[in-house]
Amino acid sequence: MITVIKGGLLAAAGAKASPLVSLLPMVLVLVFFYFFIIRPQQKREKEVAAMRSALKEGDHIITVGGILGKIVKIKEDVVQIEVGTDKTVIEVLKTSVGTVAKLSDVKNAEVDGI
Repeated sequence: MITVIKGGLLAAAGAKASPLVSLLPMVLVLVFFYFFIIRPQQKREKEVAAMRSALKEGDHIITVGGILGKIVKIKEDVVQIEVGTDKTVIEVLKTSVGTVAKLSDVKNAEVDGI
């Protein structure tokens, strides 16, 4: 039997939709986003911040722009790196340091002559 509810909606007799059942898909989507998107991103940000705070003179780095160099001096937010065969010193922000490279990666890198 079909009955008319307030506002003109039709519903089967005796069938009452629980508010929790209607919220369940939204809660599942939020849980999915937290565990598969937000939480891994926060973990990665912590790892990058720890890597940047552990930089020391003599480390070989690769910047986010692809510059290979050796750290010569570290200031508060700025890192001076030695690049190229003529040992040019440039300053980059700590936030532009992408990774700390292994010495073998730096030695095996090909440098194109301009």
